[in-house]
Amino acid sequence: MKSIMKIGAKRRTYAEQKALWGFIYVLPWLLGFLLFFLIPLISSLRYSFSSIEANANGMNISFIGISNYVEALTVNTSFNRTLTTSIVNMVINVPLIVIFSLFLAVLLNQRFVGRAIARSIFFLPVILASGVIANLETSSLVQAINEQNAGGAVSGLGTSELTRIMVNSGVSDNIVAYLTSAVDRIYQIVSQSGVQILIFLAGIQSVSPQLYEASKIEGATGYEAFWKITLPMVSPLILVNVIYTVIDSFSRSEMTTLIRETGFTNFNFGLSSAMAWIYFLAIMVILLIITFFISKRIFYQE
Repeated sequence: MKSIMKIGAKRRTYAEQKALWGFIYVLPWLLGFLLFFLIPLISSLRYSFSSIEANANGMNISFIGISNYVEALTVNTSFNRTLTTSIVNMVINVPLIVIFSLFLAVLLNQRFVGRAIARSIFFLPVILASGVIANLETSSLVQAINEQNAGGAVSGLGTSELTRIMVNSGVSDNIVAYLTSAVDRIYQIVSQSGVQILIFLAGIQSVSPQLYEASKIEGATGYEAFWKITLPMVSPLILVNVIYTVIDSFSRSEMTTLIRETGFTNFNFGLSSAMAWIYFLAIMVILLIITFFISKRIFYQE
């Protein structure tokens, strides 16, 4: 028997062996997807077209068609407003987070004293996000700090001064409004940039040093090296970080809170499932649009 197995192993080509080991490595994820994701996903789709009532005998599920979707889009007063707010916040936050992450990654890639500590500081919110910090964000203390920063005298003076300078410089009103909103969102931008900074930093460190050495010999400045070497080489990671940031921003939005409260507070699981599927389809459409436009401008080194 062992000799037969050895002969079979010898007959496999290198490509077949890679495929076999690749399947073995993917198998745990595949089992987890089938057991813990696909089955609940199908159940959620079924619930979205059903009316669910709990009684002494268990759950009574009856098919009602698209009534839950109609109620979510036309009857429920909070769904459309919350969905629109979530999409607007995503459109504002994602470019700011990606640009800030790339800027910080370039800075943290430089050689300076305390570089390791600086990297840890920016990645620390990601490590603590699921623990004490996540609970503090909903506490009265952090809410008071955010309200003070958003509406306090110092923040108000800083924002108004920035607005006055940009308006006097002839900057468009739309750009001024976007940049001033970025100042008010600085807490969200910094706290949600840890993973993106790490991805960009890994990409920058993978760029061949010979490219920068050749550019210095040719007389290129650091500014030119960034636009001609760093940015094109990490452009595939821009798409990765944009997709990650979009999903992360939607998972943190008020929409998830509304869906959870509708299902587990009001016990309307059919309406909650319909809201979740509409939200899922909206995210999928946005991701497809983003991928279509950004993928055309990505530079892949061959």
